[in-house]
Amino acid sequence: MKKLILFLSIICASGLTMVSVYNSVVDAKSWGSDIPASIQTARDYFQHVDPRRFYEVAGPMNLILILLTLTLFWKESVSLRSYFAASLACYAAILILTLAYFVPRNLILFTWSISDHLEQIRTASAQWRAVNWVRVLLGLAGVLFSFKGLDTFYGTRSKKT
Repeated sequence: MKKLILFLSIICASGLTMVSVYNSVVDAKSWGSDIPASIQTARDYFQHVDPRRFYEVAGPMNLILILLTLTLFWKESVSLRSYFAASLACYAAILILTLAYFVPRNLILFTWSISDHLEQIRTASAQWRAVNWVRVLLGLAGVLFSFKGLDTFYGTRSKKT
């Protein structure tokens, strides 16, 4: 059961990281390509489906899965505990960064009046694009710590047999 939780955690975190890469390479570039028209196009798209909702489901699930992984592997070894705790710290940092940095910029980009706040929207778009790579790197680090924990777990198991 605990290996299944670990694998689900890695899958979920990898998916979130790849979606963040996609956001940086495609979405954010598109939003900032021809402001104000590009922002209006994104707003029109978000009226029908808001891709940010994906994060509302997958983000907490990712945190729960790594927390369960940390709990389930707690007694295995200190190194496993350290790797999974490092993953948890990376994912918690992503959550804090999202709430403190990205949510305010999303509000500027997608709710403020375009005509009255054109410069703030341009600035928020550029900031969003630049700092999202930090979120990607935190996600990648978290996934790599989880993989290192998985490798350590299997290495420890093969030594016991």
